[in-house]
Amino acid sequence: MHIKIGTRGSKLALTQANLVAESLKKIEPEITAEICVIKTSGDIMQDVSLTKIGGKGVFVKEIEDALLSANVDLAVHSMKDVPTEIPAGLTFAAIMRREDARDVLVSKNNKKIEFMPRGARIGTGSLRRASQLLAILPDLAIVSLRGNLETRLKKIETENLQGLILAAAGMKRMGLVEKISQYLPIETMLPAVGQGALGLQIRQCDQALEKIVAKLNHAPTAAEVTAERSFLRHLGGGCLLPIAAFGKLEGDKLTLEGLVASPKGESIIRDKVRGVITEADELGKRLAEMIMEKGGKKLLELGC
Repeated sequence: MHIKIGTRGSKLALTQANLVAESLKKIEPEITAEICVIKTSGDIMQDVSLTKIGGKGVFVKEIEDALLSANVDLAVHSMKDVPTEIPAGLTFAAIMRREDARDVLVSKNNKKIEFMPRGARIGTGSLRRASQLLAILPDLAIVSLRGNLETRLKKIETENLQGLILAAAGMKRMGLVEKISQYLPIETMLPAVGQGALGLQIRQCDQALEKIVAKLNHAPTAAEVTAERSFLRHLGGGCLLPIAAFGKLEGDKLTLEGLVASPKGESIIRDKVRGVITEADELGKRLAEMIMEKGGKKLLELGC
C-alpha cells in the first residue's frame, strides 16, 4: 500500500508527518509513504492575526480539501488546530499518544516568568496564553507573534523580547528542549484544546486504510482529547475568546478542567469535572454548562 500523507510545510509539521510515516511502517512494513506538502491559509497569511483570518481551521482546511479530492490519503493534524466540526466524509482514524501538553517559556538569560520586570515584552500569537499571563502578571507587555517555530524563536532578538510562550510538544519534537527556560504548570497556564496530540484524518470510505491507521490510536489520549473538544463544541467552537481545556486520564478516571477568559485576563471562569473514560463526551458538555452558568455565557455573548 502506498499512502500519500498531507501536511503543512513547516519543519515541525514535516517532523510530525515523518513520525507518522515511520510509525505506519513499523506496524505494516510493506507500506510506502509519500509526504505531500500543502500550503494552508494560515501559512500563507503570516502577517495577519489568526482572529482576522478565521481562527481555527486556517491550518487544516486546504489539507482536508486535498483529502476529500483524493489528492492525499491521510492528513496529519495538530489537534489544537482542528475545528470542532469536520467536513462530511472525513474521520479521525487515530489520535496518537500525546506529547507534553504544557506551554513553556523561552527567555533571555533563562529568566523565569515570575521574575520578569514590569513592562517585559513577551511574545505570543495566542489569546489563550496572553489572557492567562495577564491575569497573574498584568504589567507584562504582550507582543503578538505569528510564524513557524524557528521564526518565532528568532524574534526574541529581532523584536527585542524578554521571552516567548510556546508549546512544549513542538519544542520536544524538534529537539529544542535545551532552549526551554521554564515549563508553565497547568495550574498557571491551561493548555489549548488538543494541545500536544496528533490526529490522523482519512476519508470515511477508506476502510482498508482505517484498519491500519487505527493501530496507532492511543485510547487514553483519544478520551482526553474527546472530552476537551466536546467542551469547546458545547461552548460554541467558533468563538475567538480565550478558551482552554485539559483532560487527564488516570486509571479509568477522567478529569477535565476548562476555562473561558476575557482577552486581557480581567475575568477568568474556570472549573473541572470528573468521571470515567466512557463519559468523555458527556464530561465536556457538563463542564461547558458549568462554566456558562458561572459567568461564561455572559463573556461569550460579549466576545463572540
